[in-house]
Parts: sequence; structure tokens; C-alpha cells
Amino acid sequence: MNVFLLVRDKGCNFPFRFSEYLKPHKFVAEIQIFSLYYVVLVKAKIYVHLNYTVPCVRLLNATHQIGCQSSLSGNVGVLHVLESEDNLDWVLKSGPNPPYLVILESPLFTRYSEHLKNGSRRVAGVVVVAPNANPLEAFSPHTTCPNENSGVYSEDYDPALAHCNVTVWNPFGNGLAYEEFDFPIFSLKDDNDTHVIRQCYMEHNRAVNGSTPQYPLCAMQLYSHMSAVTNTATCMRRNDIDFSISPEMVCDPLGDYNVWASTRPINNTAKGHKMWESVVIAAARLDSRSFFFDIAPGADSGVSGFVTLLAAAHALRNATQEAPPNRTILYAFFQGETFDYIGSSRMVYDMQNNQFAVDLDNVHSVLEIGQVGLHTESKLWLHSDPVSRKNSSVLFQVRKLIENLQSAAGGLNISMDEPSVSQPLPPSSFQRFLRARPIPGVVLEDHQSAFSNRFYESMYDNAEYLNISYPPNMTPEEQLEFVTDTAKALTEVATMVAKALYMQAGGSEPQLSSIKADAQIVTRLLYGFLVRSNNSWFQQLIPSDLMSHLGKLGYKPTNFYVGVTQQSSEPTLLVQHLLANLTGSTVNITQENCQNQREDENDKENKHMYYYMWVQGAAPPNSTQREGFCIRSTVRLSKALSPAFDMREYTSKDYSTWTESRWKSIKGRIFLVASHDLEMLTLGVGIAVLLTSLLLTYVISSKADMLFSSGREPTNATY
Repeated sequence: MNVFLLVRDKGCNFPFRFSEYLKPHKFVAEIQIFSLYYVVLVKAKIYVHLNYTVPCVRLLNATHQIGCQSSLSGNVGVLHVLESEDNLDWVLKSGPNPPYLVILESPLFTRYSEHLKNGSRRVAGVVVVAPNANPLEAFSPHTTCPNENSGVYSEDYDPALAHCNVTVWNPFGNGLAYEEFDFPIFSLKDDNDTHVIRQCYMEHNRAVNGSTPQYPLCAMQLYSHMSAVTNTATCMRRNDIDFSISPEMVCDPLGDYNVWASTRPINNTAKGHKMWESVVIAAARLDSRSFFFDIAPGADSGVSGFVTLLAAAHALRNATQEAPPNRTILYAFFQGETFDYIGSSRMVYDMQNNQFAVDLDNVHSVLEIGQVGLHTESKLWLHSDPVSRKNSSVLFQVRKLIENLQSAAGGLNISMDEPSVSQPLPPSSFQRFLRARPIPGVVLEDHQSAFSNRFYESMYDNAEYLNISYPPNMTPEEQLEFVTDTAKALTEVATMVAKALYMQAGGSEPQLSSIKADAQIVTRLLYGFLVRSNNSWFQQLIPSDLMSHLGKLGYKPTNFYVGVTQQSSEPTLLVQHLLANLTGSTVNITQENCQNQREDENDKENKHMYYYMWVQGAAPPNSTQREGFCIRSTVRLSKALSPAFDMREYTSKDYSTWTESRWKSIKGRIFLVASHDLEMLTLGVGIAVLLTSLLLTYVISSKADMLFSSGREPTNATY
């Protein structure tokens, strides 16, 4: 007869045969499984995990560290919802249960961040609730003078123009993103997680009529421990320490890849100077940032510029193929410009050291597209450098470029002007070219002096700020095709830029009338980068192996934070393939030949001049199978890693030295915490039970022969 020992719990049913109970190893294994299940079950009952948390992370440069971090085991504090300045006094002075973990709305964090930082002994961490709509007041966590120590304006170049002495470009900047906090700061969406937190606070922590809340209290724990400390030189030195088979890295250089293409194929294998080659560089930046590393929409600061340049490149495709201009137009999209011009400084460095397809002697002039969101007025400003203009040949070419821009604006709904001649360039990639030599160039912006962008380098520099909105009840596919007013305005700017570039490159005048940007392309680009990256149009223009990258983005806009150097970011990959599709041509070759960079099996030369990519294409009606095809273009990637890391000069004053700390986990959870007295009582009872069990074990073990002995069986016993 079989006897069963049955152990039951919620959702748990473990039967054991009594005969198997006599086999200790099996019984112990079953009990261990049951115990593990029970622990997991209890843990799930205790903790409520937060689903969507975006932290402020630690960044380092040559001299210091910025950002936030938690302790190794996470920071724990009693939850407190900060609703006004009176609540702030409770956190910093009068509250009886410190440390507190503060949850507050974004405008309050901006207002009280310095108070919370100074009261860090009573503050375990901060959770900032991101609003569903942009605030009315301006907010920029960047500095008032972006990249002031890495541009061209220094004591050596022109002391009067250094350090924003003439123009404070970002007057709304509060420098919050460049401060150091010794506690974690997370961003949460105003969704179910936030409602659960508020409900927990209201039920357990809210003081009623001045009374002290009673235990148990609602608490929160935030994990965001950062491995790197002090500065880049320190963390890179620690990276080089090899005490184990698999040494642990503590930080990584910020960086990515620049994307570039040319209207005429340039031999990319042969680096350095090209005889008889003259190039006009059309540039824009790709990256942005905010206080929280995974929220960097960069709508005006970055997207408006590079979308305009992408549309201009598409508008020039036919004209440059049918009637090639005398000079080559080189489109350059720079990564990491927010952090001391990583991408542009690397391209200039490579040009100086014969590591790029052309060198600085090949550069005729530069036109950079900056912030062109046209917020305050439909007017663009043509910025040039007053110092290099003292050179007569540079001045002549600058005037020629400005005339071409003004001529190209004729017939368009755009007005433009030049600022005062004594005004320096705004923060721009072109400054890194001027550091190398005086090159003619113009930076196109929508502001005369101070930025018109009220949310420069913040989470609010988004689609809403660019007035990208759609009629209600539209499907995603309908929104993708809906031409917004912003798209129409940027289409005008792109048309002007395309015509000006063609004239600057020496193109024939009869072709100008055919150069016109496509509003449909512009509206798709804006929708894809600022509303929903994982859309049907982007899917058609990328290879199948990049679908996972779009899947990570989901239904969110693209994050334009540059990231670290291990791999290309989503913005880089998207711009690379979009530029190839917008400027390249379809070739009828097999997928194998396309992926092997050749027209056919005997082709060994075209790979030096062109880049081939196999893209998914669209699925025909009534089919789920996509019809892929091969795109041949001049699009290339070049390294956007600061030269300081190649030269191992981690305290360089000439190049960016920014690194990002590594971390192991980013998470947050809430739970109820008992009073200190109850915790001590529980600990005491636990210790008493432990000591009692040890004593009983010792007594039973010492008397085992008496307690468990059995009489000796007689020798004549039979069975």
C-alpha cells in the first residue's frame, strides 16, 4: 500500500511517496524546490516592481564626474509625494522617518533640485514623473554656453569671443544635466506605476491633520549603482587592470559612427588627398541628450536639421546625376556633437592624418544645418565666423555662399538675414573645421543670437514642441502620410538648402527649377524619428537583421543619446539606410552579390566606390512575403570616437574625453516597511529561535546513543 505525504500551497501541489521519504536526497530536493517556490511567491507578494524606469546615469570627463547613482544594494527610503514647498520642509527637516524617497512632478524637480541635493542625508532618491504634455515655462538642463571649451573660440583664437562673452546662446540653461547627485534619480511615466505609488503613499504615508503616519509605511528601493568614479583617466586606468581571466570594465567612451555620402563616388579605400577633387560639405548633427539617458528626442536641436539635410539630399539626387556639378557635395551627419563635438572632431582629425576619403585641402566650403524648427518667426539666420572672414579669400567664398542661399530662397516662403558681423558662430560642428584651418562656411539657424529653442537638450524638445500633431482618430498609417504644417515648413527649407548646395558646387542654372524637396518624404521622416520609429516605411528601407533594432524602439520616438562605442545606435543605422535609399539607386543583382559588395562574381572594383545594401522592401498586396532589393549608394560610416582615446590622452584639452559608467541593474520597486522596534523584535526572536535550535541540536546529538539505540537482535532470529 502506497502512502503519500502531500504538501499544498497556492498553486502548489507536491506529492511524495512515503517510501521515497526514506531516501533523504530525493526528499531534500523536493523540499528545496518547494521552498524556492514559496520564497518567490512571498517575494512577489511583498514587492511591486516598476515597469518603465529611466535613470540619470553617471558620465565622466577629463576633470570630473556628473550624473547620479545608488549604493551597491540600492537606495531605500520612505516614500513621500512632494506637492508643494511645505512638503519639502517635511523631507529636509521635520519628517520623523528619514531617509525619504521623493516622488514629484517634473516642474517641481526643476525648482527644488538644488534643495534636494543639499539635503541628501535625508534624501535616499528622487522619482520624477514625466508629464503627458510640455510645460509652459522654459526648461533646459544643459549649460548656458554649450561646448564652450571645445569649439574654436578660445583665448588663442579670439579672447573677446571666448566663453560666450558676446552671446549667451542658451539663456534658459540651468546646468542640471552637468551636476553630480549622490543618490539615484529616476523618471517615470504618468501611468499605472505612478498611480500605484500614489495610492500606496495615500494609504500609508500621508500625514492627516499634522499627525505622524503610523507603521507600516510605504517605501521604495532604487537600483542604479555605477561602477566608474572620479574622472575618465581613473576609470580607463581601472579598465586596464587585469587581475582575472575576464576583467571587469567600469566605463566606456561615448561615441558611435558618423554617416556620410557624396554626390559623386569617391574611392574610400585610398585615403587622403584626392587630386582635382573639391568638395562642399553639407553637415548636420544626429545626437541630443536630456537629464535622463534614455529620453533624448532632440526634435529642434537635432532632428529638424538632419531631416532637412536628408530631404535636400533626396531633392538633389536626379539633378546631380543628370548634370553633375563641378564640385562634389559631401553629406556629413555627425554623432556625439553634444559632448564636445565627438563626430566632427574625429572627421577633421582623420582628414588631417590621411585616414578619410578626402583631406582638408579638398574641402572648398561648409554649409551646416542647425536648429531650423522656425518657432518664433519664419526667418532663418546665416551665421559665419568673423575671425576667418578677415582672410580675403575666405570672405569672398562666404559671401558667395550667402548669395547662393539668398538666391535659392527666392520664390519660397522663407526670409533670411545675417547677424552682426562681430557675433561669433553658435555652437556648431563647423567650429571644429575652423580649429584646423580657416575654411569658408555658413551655419543655418532659426535664431539670431540666443536660441529660440526653450527646451534645448531636454525631454520636452519633442514632437509636441515642433507642433507635429494629427487629426483625431487617425491610424498610424494615415499619420505616416499626413503632411503637417511643420513638414511643409521644413520642405521649404530643404528646397532652399538643396538649390544653394547645387549652386555652391558649380551646378548648371537650368537644373535649379527641377530641384524641389518632397513634403511626403519630410513628413515620413518626422513621423518616424519623433512619433513612431517602428513604422511600415522604415521597415521597407532596412535589412531584415535590423528589424530587432526597430522592435526595441517599439511605438516610441527615437532616442538620440549617442551611447557608447561598442555598436552603432538606432539613429545611426536608420540615417545610414535612409540616406542610401534617398540618394542611391536600385541595381538588379542577387542578394548574395549585394551582400558581398559586388555587381557580379567578377566585380572587384565597385566596392571601393560604392556601398551595397540589401533591404527588405514592401510586401505586395495579399502577401506577407517582402520583395527585397539591392541599393547601391555612396553612403559610408566613419568612426565617431574621440581621438583622445586612440592617443590614450584621457586628460586632453583638445578633444572630447567623455565616458559613460557601466552598471549591472537598473530597477525600482515599492513595498511596506515595518517600524524599527518591530524589526528589532523580529530580529531578537529570530536569534532566540536560532540559539534554542542550536542548543537542542547539541543536546540531542550528545545523547543520540541513548535516544536512538535499539536492542541487539538475538542470533537465532529468523525471518
